[in-house]
Amino acid sequence: MIKTVAIATAATLALTSVASADGAFSFNETDISGDTVELGNVRASAPGVVSIYDYNTGVRGALLGTEEIAFGANYDVRVNVGVTPIDDVIAVLTVDGQEVDTLELDTVR
Repeated sequence: MIKTVAIATAATLALTSVASADGAFSFNETDISGDTVELGNVRASAPGVVSIYDYNTGVRGALLGTEEIAFGANYDVRVNVGVTPIDDVIAVLTVDGQEVDTLELDTVR
């Protein structure tokens, strides 16, 4: 009986950790200045990646840059995109291989 309970508990914890893989962009001010997209604070339930894509007319385009983030709160996340984006961009937060949040950013024209 104890062995069965231990196995059931371990299975539940494993499923919970996979199902709760999430994260979020904060509502801080974001900024696109030069070749850097500043996202402020990003929270993740496990190590992940923030990817910046071109987002012309609401369609995800070319990958412009990425930045790895750690578990927990990540402060002043900045992603180098190589050149100043001409079109709007979208930030995509991926944790454990799953997209968990997106943030659309308008460029100043």
